[in-house]
Amino acid sequence: MKNVIEALRARGLVEAETNPALSEIVEKNKPISLYCGFDPTADSLHLGHMMGIMGLAWFLKFGHRPVALVGGATGIIGDPSGKSQERNLLNQEEIRKNVTGIQKILESILGRLGKQGPITVLNNNDWLYPMSCVDFLRDVGRHFRLGPMLGRDNVRARLATEEGMSYTEFSYMLLQAYDFYHLFTNNNVTLQIGGADQWGNITAGVDFVRRLTGKEVWGLTFPLLLRSDGKKFGKSEKGAIWLSEDKLSCYDFYQYLFRTSDDDVIRLMKALTFLDLEEISAIEASMKRQDYVPNTAQKRLAEEVTRLVHGEEGLKKALLITAQAKPGTEEAVFTGEVVRALIGQVPSKGLPRGEVVGAKIVDILSFASFMPSKAETRRLIKNGGLSLGARKIVDEFDVVKESDLIDQKFLVFSMGKKNRSIVEVV
Repeated sequence: MKNVIEALRARGLVEAETNPALSEIVEKNKPISLYCGFDPTADSLHLGHMMGIMGLAWFLKFGHRPVALVGGATGIIGDPSGKSQERNLLNQEEIRKNVTGIQKILESILGRLGKQGPITVLNNNDWLYPMSCVDFLRDVGRHFRLGPMLGRDNVRARLATEEGMSYTEFSYMLLQAYDFYHLFTNNNVTLQIGGADQWGNITAGVDFVRRLTGKEVWGLTFPLLLRSDGKKFGKSEKGAIWLSEDKLSCYDFYQYLFRTSDDDVIRLMKALTFLDLEEISAIEASMKRQDYVPNTAQKRLAEEVTRLVHGEEGLKKALLITAQAKPGTEEAVFTGEVVRALIGQVPSKGLPRGEVVGAKIVDILSFASFMPSKAETRRLIKNGGLSLGARKIVDEFDVVKESDLIDQKFLVFSMGKKNRSIVEVV
């Protein structure tokens, strides 16, 4: 396909457009400048934000000029869209920290596509913070009418609750609308993209630009990243699936995607990868054949998305840890990084150093409840089925040595070909 809007539609990535002829408009005015906003509510983006990042990336691949906007100012206010109650307000120091983390992620992910064209990352604090309250009310506020604002779905829903909505949150759409106007007048941005929950904010910006300039700009929304059961994709028992390696390891990121259900994997391939639709269709067809190897599609999804987010080195690291962590792996090399990734995936126990170094291995496995009995452990040793790290245990009286500790902190026991357990010295 030669048109980015048609490509996005074909992948199911268009929820709504302010102009039904947007495809033709974009092609006629190619290249256009567009933007997507990311508020710094945390110091990292999460997997749900990949929809916005992929939207910018697709426009980049088709030769357009994307702008990633970090909301250093709007993040102080908090977007009420899709929220049942007001966000906790962050202070300036927290916002600055979060902005730095998010800018790093955006520049890293979009920068890997930099050969396709320029990447621009801006912060709306640069133009909103210097503006006085009086100037904002006079120059921006007078162009908005309460009737339409009160009629927006997210506003009506919040007003119907006991908590209601504060004036602070109510003013958020004015700030976002001004962002569109500023980017239009200073960066020639004519299109804003965002999630389906941003439709009201985006159309408010489109209308605001028209009122002030008499020019037409456009908006496009993409579906929210939801699982087939309706829950948000990108959440786990441990919390959000962060894009920053400082908050979530490449291995855990890869494993979350690898565990995607069959009902979701094809849709996510279309949304979160650049794989050709023909190849995705072939993968979907293969999943229905009797000779299909389970999780083949999930493996491809996890590899593609991990490569996009963490780069080739991050993917190599995730695959290495996955291979080493797999039960039955011969001659596994247990580094501290591998062991830390395994904690939570296999039985783990924290024990004081005095109860570990110099203690009998048989006693440790019994005390940690990794084996049903000492007699079972002795039989396992006799049959050559117990290893401590890379060391095969052949003597039932063998003890743990300092040299057995990985990073001076961990012991990894392999019981047979399928079971591993970890002792962490605390």
